[in-house]
Amino acid sequence: MTLLTILFCIILLVILVSWAKLNPFIAFLIVSITAGLMLGIPLDKVTKSVQNGLGDTFGKISIIICVGAMIGKLVASSGAAQKIAEVLVNGFGIKHIQWALVVVGFIIGIPLFFETGFVLMVPLIFSVVYKYKLNAVYIGLPMLAALSVTHGFLPPHPSPSALVVIFHANIGTTLMYGLIIAVPAIIIAGPLFSRTIKNISSNPLTTFMAEELPANELPSAANSFLTALLPVILLMASTVYLNFDHSTGALHKLIAFIGDAPIVMLISLIVASFTLGIKHGKSMGHIAVVCADAVKDVSLILLIVAGSGAFKAVLTDSGANNNIAAFLQDFHLQPLVLGWLIAAIIRISLGSATVAGLTAAGIVSSLVLHDHSINPNLMVLAIGAGSLSFSHLNDGGFWLFKEYFNLSIKDTIRSWSLMETIISVIGLVGVLVLNQVV
Repeated sequence: MTLLTILFCIILLVILVSWAKLNPFIAFLIVSITAGLMLGIPLDKVTKSVQNGLGDTFGKISIIICVGAMIGKLVASSGAAQKIAEVLVNGFGIKHIQWALVVVGFIIGIPLFFETGFVLMVPLIFSVVYKYKLNAVYIGLPMLAALSVTHGFLPPHPSPSALVVIFHANIGTTLMYGLIIAVPAIIIAGPLFSRTIKNISSNPLTTFMAEELPANELPSAANSFLTALLPVILLMASTVYLNFDHSTGALHKLIAFIGDAPIVMLISLIVASFTLGIKHGKSMGHIAVVCADAVKDVSLILLIVAGSGAFKAVLTDSGANNNIAAFLQDFHLQPLVLGWLIAAIIRISLGSATVAGLTAAGIVSSLVLHDHSINPNLMVLAIGAGSLSFSHLNDGGFWLFKEYFNLSIKDTIRSWSLMETIISVIGLVGVLVLNQVV
């Protein structure tokens, strides 16, 4: 009954957005309330569940998306994006620019949360697309595949790290196996798959589009790269430090504070305002206008992603994730496949990779801990792969991609959703192959 209710709500969401042309944020509110009532949440608690989901999601992403858009707008309007695009193309050539972006996405994806990496890297993708008149989806999807793989498979991301603890796995071994699986998953779901969707046209957000400037007005390459990538540098540096320093002293607390994503974004915006604005003769008034324009362009995206958080919260509060997991537990499957399947179905139903991963882990943890023939490191990766399956309308990442790249729902499913599913399936295949040799 739970699965049928969720299926009905997802179909209702598709109808409201695609056929009725309702604003996606309003559609999420209607569907979230409907789901809560149908799944048995008391009348006096449905609205609270929706509000908590909205607030929790909004609180986590609002600073990152808004300040990230401001930085991206400054990078674009100052000519820094134009300079970065020129340097990348001159270094790798137009033919290999896609692979260059994949490598960049993989490197920065290891320490960054997916949403943070997405917001920071999209302006870089669009700078290349605008400058050289390339297909945005074809160029951008492989980099985002790299970000997605690192988010789902590799510690120190939250879900893989939590799974390592739950299964008493070894974080180093898990990371090593994860890297072995990640490389083919990225290649197949990224550059190879993107060749099949070259016909998808995209008119990305104009926020990151700027008039081409004369060469003598562009900031230097060093300034452009350092300013655009400063959030990545700060996040990577703080992550490395905190992984080695496990003390509780003042320095550790200071680095943890500075390395928190919202603080990093704020520091980076202040630096960008000087290096790409004031240093080049721009007034604070001009910088304020640029920042305000950036927020206007992403405000609807912010609401839509928060709306998906409301839907996820209602499904979680109703216990739908546990009902689905309990139903699947009765299937007699190979343990690694079972872990992947539970995570995949919960992910498709609820939209959250983290919730899917942690719920699946709670179901199969006793099996792994009591059956020593099951490799706990591989179970972490199997569940991580399952938690990436078929991202669609109930997932915030789906809407980030759709709105930033300005695609239809159909084209977003053809590109983003299939890319995520390919990563998930390749991840499972990789786990099963490794299980035969380790």
